[in-house]
Amino acid sequence: MPDYGHPLRFATFIAPTNSPAHRPVELAQLSERLGFDFVTFQDHPYQSSFLDTWTLLSWVAARTERIGVSGNVLNLPLRQPPAVLARAAASLDLLSNGRMNLGIGAGYFWNAVHAVGGRRLTPLQGVAALDEAIDVIRGIWDADASGPLTADGEFYKVDGAERGPAPAHTIPIWLGAHKPKMQDLVGRKADGWLASLPVMKPGALPRGNAIIDDAARAAARDPREITRLLNIVPGQQTPEALAHMALEDGVSVFLLISDDPYVLERFAAETAPAVREHVARGRT
Repeated sequence: MPDYGHPLRFATFIAPTNSPAHRPVELAQLSERLGFDFVTFQDHPYQSSFLDTWTLLSWVAARTERIGVSGNVLNLPLRQPPAVLARAAASLDLLSNGRMNLGIGAGYFWNAVHAVGGRRLTPLQGVAALDEAIDVIRGIWDADASGPLTADGEFYKVDGAERGPAPAHTIPIWLGAHKPKMQDLVGRKADGWLASLPVMKPGALPRGNAIIDDAARAAARDPREITRLLNIVPGQQTPEALAHMALEDGVSVFLLISDDPYVLERFAAETAPAVREHVARGRT
């Protein structure tokens, strides 16, 4: 898949551990000082060893000045109804001067979701519910639209909801997607594809891109407008390999999975500049 031409950006992917509670915030602040563009956090509300991700996102946004924030990815079955999630995201975007990004997934670990009161869905139902949720979220954000919001979906119904508030900027919706149905949804409705390289099989990036691009074109969308984001593990890929994924697979955001300050510092000082250099050379 050819280079989509998006600016190259880097982010961190941090576990929201509650021991010690201040560590995720300090890592987010370090990420900002090191020049990363975003800081993201896992979202597993059923896991008692983690701080609540939404609360953490709000706290991190208040304790930083520039860096963007996002879940990686938010668990839709436990972050609903989507109209309220939309207002929460818009509120944090307004309070942080436009630094909110909405990374979201259809749900997984259904036994754990059900154990804390969430609705158990099949994988196909999860995709359908997320499809409906995206429409509701965008409808709430569209504060200038005439009339209240109404939606009569199978999973989410909205009956005359007030729209707004409008976020400070156009919040991108990034979907965590590894299966064809989810990738098709990315192409039809999302702003970004967020995948995890450690769990991907060889050839998964071009295959996923092809599904997304075909779905985008079928929906009269330009595939180049969809950002490709990739979670990576430190040390598993050379700068040359990462640059290849940027140039050949269109990845423009690399998210470093690490809670080690030294690893973050070394990546920012050595790997990120090397990747930028290789990509710039490849684009000339």
